[in-house]
Amino acid sequence: MRFCCVGAGFSGAVIARRLAEAGHQVLVIDERPHLGGNCHTERDAATGIMLHRYGPHIFHTADREVWDFVNRFARMMPYVNRVKAISGGRVYSLPVNLHTINQFFGATMNPREAQDFIAGQARRDIAEPANFEEQALSMVGDALYRAFFRGYTRKQWGLDPTELPASILKRLPLRFNYDDNYFNHPFQGMPEEGYTAIVAGILNAPGIELRLGCRFEEIGEDLAHVFYTGPLDRYFAYRLGRLGYRTLDFEEIRAEGDYLGTAVMNYCDEDVPFTRISEHKHFAPWEAGRFEGTVCFREYSRLAGAGDIPYYPIRLVGEKKMLADYVALARQARGVSFVGRLGTYRYLDMDVTIREAMDAATMTLARLREGAPPPPFFLDPLGQEGKPAVPAQSSPALAPAGPRRDAPAPVPGVSRGAGQRLKEAANR
Repeated sequence: MRFCCVGAGFSGAVIARRLAEAGHQVLVIDERPHLGGNCHTERDAATGIMLHRYGPHIFHTADREVWDFVNRFARMMPYVNRVKAISGGRVYSLPVNLHTINQFFGATMNPREAQDFIAGQARRDIAEPANFEEQALSMVGDALYRAFFRGYTRKQWGLDPTELPASILKRLPLRFNYDDNYFNHPFQGMPEEGYTAIVAGILNAPGIELRLGCRFEEIGEDLAHVFYTGPLDRYFAYRLGRLGYRTLDFEEIRAEGDYLGTAVMNYCDEDVPFTRISEHKHFAPWEAGRFEGTVCFREYSRLAGAGDIPYYPIRLVGEKKMLADYVALARQARGVSFVGRLGTYRYLDMDVTIREAMDAATMTLARLREGAPPPPFFLDPLGQEGKPAVPAQSSPALAPAGPRRDAPAPVPGVSRGAGQRLKEAANR
């Protein structure tokens, strides 16, 4: 018996590595022809520039263990994400900081003066914000909101900000100093040879078999357990409908020299149809100077259709109701755990993805030693992020090997797995 990780991104790779290091056999499959999922990077054949094929990915974390883990498989080069934005025909730095505020308002305020000024701009008549727009207005006032947030948000989500929940904007989206580092995390960097090389290194271990261009639905093998990182609704053949996602379209730009002069330029005005342009050689500043040409991509956000790559879960009221129904189905399933961004229908940064995969593998090994199966979810997709779905020390009784009347139909390749086989697998 062996395990299967569906998806060769960070979630599947980290779980497979941990299980393999514990002596288990693991089959890793992915229907795409490459590793890395949406983090896939590759050298452009014409220029040699490292391209982030599914949009820019910048690694940042406060988790020392995760940082040390990725450094086992890559040389992480220093990189600070400094985003620029065009609004009203002028270029500003993001996140909104003291330089942005002074430039926008034509002032020379110090931090205390800027804080007092923004407090005066904020809408004090909005005591309990009911949506994203009211939340922003209550924090930064009308001028900054319309310049930097309203148009970009409408383009990114395809919705008016009054239709989005206030919880999206949890804290004041500006700084009262001149720090233009987009992230606050102590560990930030970019892998010298790209993210795909990291995933390849993680999967380079005895006991791991990799199959690319392989669909999970086509696997007919008997497996001890499946760790499924694909879309939750797809596992159940969309029987309850499709969960909503936003997807991205990329328009390639090739030019000589520099095109932007920076890695990312956001376009905040609503009359500009794209959200941003990224110039990929600037994600590797240690080598950017040696490239004569450049490759950029305009990004357009839209609602994902049936054949599109899902990027950002929408998670509005309708989707949350459908998600709850799919989670109920998943809790009845046997022989499968749902992990990662798509498996739990949550937006996850790379470091959180790796941390959750590490924890999932640790819990799996502990439960296998007890003869108990891994849970359907290691974190509750419906609850607070980071809340365990099953207490780490709990060992619920094994479900019957046969399907229950209310259980979902078996998916090819998923063993319903009895306790004896799990014990055997744990003892290998």
